[in-house]
Amino acid sequence: MKFRQIAFSLAALTTVWNVSYAQQTGNEALPARANLQQLIDYALNNKISLKQAAIDEEIGEKDIDIALSGWLPQVNANGSYNYNVKVPTSFIGGQNIALGQKNASALTLQADQQILNPALMQASKAATLIRQSNKQNTENQKINTVVEVSKAYYDILTSEEQIKIVRENITRLQKQYNDAKVRYEVGMVDKTDFKRAQIALSNANADEKRTIELRRYKYDYLKNLLAVDHQADITLSFENADMENQILIDTTSFASVTNRIEFQQLQTSKKMQELETQYYKWTYLPNVSAFYNYAFNYRDNKFKDLYKDNFPSSVAGLSVSIPIFQGFKRKHQIYQSKLRESRIDLSMEDLKNQINTEYALATASYNANLIDWKTSKDNVDLSKEVYDTIKLQYDEGIKTYLDLMTAETDLKTSQLNYLNALYALLSSKLDVQKALGTVDTK
Repeated sequence: MKFRQIAFSLAALTTVWNVSYAQQTGNEALPARANLQQLIDYALNNKISLKQAAIDEEIGEKDIDIALSGWLPQVNANGSYNYNVKVPTSFIGGQNIALGQKNASALTLQADQQILNPALMQASKAATLIRQSNKQNTENQKINTVVEVSKAYYDILTSEEQIKIVRENITRLQKQYNDAKVRYEVGMVDKTDFKRAQIALSNANADEKRTIELRRYKYDYLKNLLAVDHQADITLSFENADMENQILIDTTSFASVTNRIEFQQLQTSKKMQELETQYYKWTYLPNVSAFYNYAFNYRDNKFKDLYKDNFPSSVAGLSVSIPIFQGFKRKHQIYQSKLRESRIDLSMEDLKNQINTEYALATASYNANLIDWKTSKDNVDLSKEVYDTIKLQYDEGIKTYLDLMTAETDLKTSQLNYLNALYALLSSKLDVQKALGTVDTK
């Protein structure tokens, strides 16, 4: 009884430690038998590129804080000590008067406050655009993650179904092999049918091994997307993953470029470039700042008495700097910035054409894959019917074994073609959604 209590306590402590560690590291465990939505949620929290994008947002915030810190008072302290080897003198009233003492020291505190500064004005205006740009970059990463994880999941699901089909084929071929072997042994047929059955069975076993190896790579690719260690085991749930119920999408919609995150990013870049143009115009304005300083001054011929007396001084005032002529530098900067605006306009126009072409290709591929899927679905039913009929005729001795093998091959091929067409259809559906800018990242 005591042993069970100790074991339970250790298990509880281990669970608490694991949960605490996961919370500290920010990595929740991937659920066992994870479905597609759970995979997407996990990837959105753990994919390396998304973590980098989140860090980029934080870096952007610090860049904004650094740039805007110039609006706050800038306080500096300067200290000095001088030993006058030769104290300067001046002839005043018929006498040589020493202008200073052997030892001199000072501590000056100065505060500067910017009042009008073009660079700080630009930083204030750019803060919102920088935040927006960083968020758009994160959103772009999320869209790509959802599409990539979804395709990887459907690819694995397709492989799982292919393995099932291949194994069903092996079961049929094993039975045919056994039947052919019996018929050969009793002398009903020659060894040709038996050898053909053996070849077909060997090929089917090779297909199974090849498909399993490809499935292993697909799992590794998914782990890479999820930022899961390649040595870790992950299990997927394909319950309620009826791919046929997820294939339909409206292809009559028109692609709106404003829905695309890439276009939104270019719009933000255009606004930032316009702000830079405005900044160069602001550089014609003067720099205006206020200052105040207070100085502690100490002097004495004896070092030990240097800091006994203080002779303070203090100054307050305004500083104005007016750039009058800089060799037409600002004029050229304004013109250059406007050229960059024009270049972004051309990039936006080019992106519109690319998006329309991408949407046209995605919808064309979807419609073509939809036709292939419907055709392959009908072919599965037909090839199954043909196989069952020829199998009965072969058992009755009406059809040859070659006819049976042909029907078996047609059935397997049609089943695999159906799965490949279904995956291609789902993949092209995701491409259509991405082209429309309607991928859900929430």
